This record gives sequence, structure tokens and C-alpha cells, in this order.
Amino acid sequence: MRVLEQAIATAKARKARVILPEHEDPRVAEATRRLLAEGLARPVALAEARPVEAYVDHLLANRPGLKPALALRMLEKPLIRAAAMVAAGEADAMVAGAANATRRVIEAAALAVGMAQGVRTPSSFFLMLMPDGRDLVFADCAVNTDPDAAQLADIARASAASARALLGEARVAMLSYSTGSSGSGPSVDRVRAAAADAGFPGPVQADAALNAAIAQAKGYDAPAANTLIFPDLNAGNIAYKLMQELGGAQAVGPFLQGFAKPVCDLSRGASVDDIVAATAVTLAMVDRP
Repeated sequence: MRVLEQAIATAKARKARVILPEHEDPRVAEATRRLLAEGLARPVALAEARPVEAYVDHLLANRPGLKPALALRMLEKPLIRAAAMVAAGEADAMVAGAANATRRVIEAAALAVGMAQGVRTPSSFFLMLMPDGRDLVFADCAVNTDPDAAQLADIARASAASARALLGEARVAMLSYSTGSSGSGPSVDRVRAAAADAGFPGPVQADAALNAAIAQAKGYDAPAANTLIFPDLNAGNIAYKLMQELGGAQAVGPFLQGFAKPVCDLSRGASVDDIVAATAVTLAMVDRP
């Protein structure tokens, strides 16, 4: 079963609670109706929120020094209030971005939901569905332009969690233009430091990460990767688009990752089908039995 089919099956089995705060957008309204009708989720309405005073502590916990009066004003914003409902356990995930910029969705999630344990950097990933039947995680291809070693390590840890939730296991490779100790330079040195920090193999060239015969020839001892961590946004964005155009891959996403609970950022051009599929994938990552 391919990863999207599995995500849909998982979402139907869990029927987790999702909040889509951009309910005034006709696409979101129709997607919400379909999610309920198809048994993929239990949509939670923003109108079900408690008075904003009930969520202030969630913001204060993630933003030391924030004044309670300012937190109250922030909670008047639908995105932040929706994220706070997730933090409070009133919804399992938030899906937004059809009518808001990515940075606003990330800001709301970081402020209210907070980051996952051991992760300080929000990031994103694409699910790459290859023509040969392989499903891969590519990260970060949409958010962090030029991550330093600590941020790359965060991206790797978050991507591993995403891969485990969606693919069943995470075989992570920290990509570079050099494998092992064969090269040096600011970029490869940064990847080497990130790999050591996160505890994943790297630096490694893409062919060695994916092909066991090439890996053996280059002295790289790790199983074929299903989770590829790119050294910067240039590399990640170029790679996934090349795979689409030349390799016939289907790219699904990007999805946000690294938060304490699942948050999805939609494209502002998302169709109803896109919103439904993105929500199913997001809910498949909900940490529930």
C-alpha cells in the first residue's frame, strides 16, 4: 500500500480531531464537509473554543517574557487561537495556510503548540512517490534557506519522526557533495557536524545514500535511505522539482514538522482535493493509538 493510501486508511481508523481555522474560505468549508462525510476526521470548529483567557498559559509557556495582556490580544487571531486549541488538547492537529502565508502558520504553531522535544527549528518535508514504488521523505525543501549545523540536526530529527509515522521506519541520510571523510569545505563540514549531533549517517552523496552497490564502493555502511536531508533550501528545492520533471515522481506537500503536535501548512492555491489529502496525511501523524 502506498503512503497516501496508508495515510487515508490510518486517518479513517483514528478519526482524529482537526481544526481548520480558515473556515470562511469556500475550499476549506467544502473540504471540512468532505472530511466528515468520508469519515477521515472529526472537524472542530473555531467557535467551539473557550474564552481566550483559557489559553494564555500555553502562549506564556512557549514565549518566556510575553505579557499576559499581549497574549490575550494575540489569541484574538484565529490562527493563534486554533493552535492554542491544539495545545490544550481540544483538537489533535491544525490545518491552515489556504488563506494565510506560511510564516503566519509557523508563527502561530511555534507560539501556541510549541516545538517537539529535542527540536528547536520548524521545518518542512515532501513525500516523494517514486514510479518504482518507493516512498521517500525529502527535507527541508520549503522553509529553511541556509540552516546551520544545529538547525540541520533539528531538521533530521523531525524528518525521522515524520518518516516513522508515515513510512513505518526512518533510514536517514544527511546529504552532501562528499561521502564520509573524502571531502571538506564549509558545506560538507556543516553536514558532518549536523550528522554527528543528530546521530544519523552523513555526510553522504545521494547515489551512495540510495544505491547499496555504490555505497559499498565508497565505503559507506548504511542501509538505503528513505529519508533524505538536504544541506540547504537550494539543494532540496532543486532536487524535488527535478524528480518531478525528469523522474516522474509525485511530490506531495510540503508538510510542516518539528512541532509538539501535527500542524499542516497548505498552499494558498490548494484545491479541495489537496486540502483533504493534506489533512489525511497530517492526521496520520497524530500520536494516538
